[in-house]
Amino acid sequence: MPNEPAPVPLATAALLGRCPRCGQGALFRGLLDVRDSCESCGLDLRAHDAGDGPAVAAIFLIGAVAVGAAIWVDVKFAPPLWLHAVLWPALVLPFSVLTMRVAKAALVALQWRHRRNAP
Repeated sequence: MPNEPAPVPLATAALLGRCPRCGQGALFRGLLDVRDSCESCGLDLRAHDAGDGPAVAAIFLIGAVAVGAAIWVDVKFAPPLWLHAVLWPALVLPFSVLTMRVAKAALVALQWRHRRNAP
C-alpha cells in the first residue's frame, strides 16, 4: 500500500479516541461502543473487536491503585466507613471507564495496523 498515508500515532488514536487510519473521525459511538465505520474516511471498523482486554486492564490497574489508596487513607486518616463507601466508587467508576476507553481504542488501532497488510 505505497500510496496510503502513515497511520496516526497509537497514543493519539488511543487517548483521543480517533480513527486509527485518518485520526479525524471519532472511534466511539457513545461511551464504549465502537462505530461501524469512520465518519471521516469510511474505514470499516466492524471487524476490529477489543474483546475483554480493556475491562481486564481497568480491573487490574484501577483495582490495585484503589485498594492501595483505600488502605493508605484508612491508616492515615481513619475516616468513617460511610466515607469509604461514597468516595471510592465515585473515583473508581470514572477512572475505570476512562481506562477501558483508552485501552479499547489502543487495541482497535493495533488490530487495524497489524491486519491491514494481512492477505
